[in-house]
Amino acid sequence: MLDALRRVIDPDAGRDVVDLGMISGIVVKNGNVHFVIEVTPEEGARKEPLRRACEQAVEAVPGVLSVTAVLTAERAGSAASAAPPAPPRTGGHNHAHGAHGHAHGAPAQAPKQQRLDLPGVRAIVAVASGKGGVGKSTTAVNIALGLAALGRKVGILDADVFGPSMPRMLGVSGRPDMAADGNRLKPMQAWGISAMSIGFLVAEETPMIWRGPMVMGALEQMLRDVEWGELDVLIVDMPPGTGDAQLTMAQRVPLAGAVIVSTPQDIALLDARKGLNMFRKVEVPVLGIVENMSYFLCPHCGGRSDVFGHGGARDEAAKLGCDFLGEVPLHIAIRETSDGGRPIVASAPDSEHAKAYMAIARKVDAKIAQSLGEQARRRPRIVVE
Repeated sequence: MLDALRRVIDPDAGRDVVDLGMISGIVVKNGNVHFVIEVTPEEGARKEPLRRACEQAVEAVPGVLSVTAVLTAERAGSAASAAPPAPPRTGGHNHAHGAHGHAHGAPAQAPKQQRLDLPGVRAIVAVASGKGGVGKSTTAVNIALGLAALGRKVGILDADVFGPSMPRMLGVSGRPDMAADGNRLKPMQAWGISAMSIGFLVAEETPMIWRGPMVMGALEQMLRDVEWGELDVLIVDMPPGTGDAQLTMAQRVPLAGAVIVSTPQDIALLDARKGLNMFRKVEVPVLGIVENMSYFLCPHCGGRSDVFGHGGARDEAAKLGCDFLGEVPLHIAIRETSDGGRPIVASAPDSEHAKAYMAIARKVDAKIAQSLGEQARRRPRIVVE
């Protein structure tokens, strides 16, 4: 790999990227290659052609199936940084620098100048939570399958790079194939929906020890460099929390709306409120709140226990002025089907738990249609007389 990269010359410095010390973090796994190109913050936007040249050089190496090269602004100044920075390009790879510019004293870029364009995808919906452990991914995959059951063409992106769960939840293994154009990956297929996750590209036990800019680079490439085709809805299973990666995703991706998942107890609702307010600050419509693990029904006696309390998410939705989308119980069948790669909406569609997810999916479907209608009304109309 290094021999191939030595043929790539940084035009600013007049030397190859390996000798300049710009390449780090090379990982090779079953023909899939990942590496980092370290640049200075002010270089970010105009180094995109160099990033692509590095990818093309490695793609030409026999046996390489896919390449992910990520720009990261963690490098100290070098000869390559002597030239004045160019303005950031719209839709380029300056995500790492717009998202993390505040750490180096540079202002964040305006979200509207950085939006990714995904041709063929009508609506993108984020499923998010203020904290981990509330069943966000289980909710995301079952909402996706619920929308598919309603006749929608659906994809799901596992945006949780540090803890990807979609391969296991969907029961999918293996590597994505290259698309016909040779530049993009085909999404994996499971239960009638398209899926992409970093978990398809690295071994399940491999830890992702990446900085924020590297994470954002991988996420953007899973959005942009995947042949999603024509989709009615792309569900994005967001990372938990409200950190820089989540905020940048909310700013970079043209979201039709967001679904917030929480459990009923106060501590989870506190974090859910933060997540909801984050989306509102970046002008992403909040479609509503789902209360997961809402109550427990004993599979033996049928008795009900409110393990984490009950109704907290409904009350919080009322306080925050957003819709309550529904509640899902804490039940062993949901856990078993998720762990077993057989999501309950697909594997047991007539169960009461699947019906709970289907009711939420119907509300989300209606909300998406409403959101798209409002977006269309905001667009300028050109009338030819």
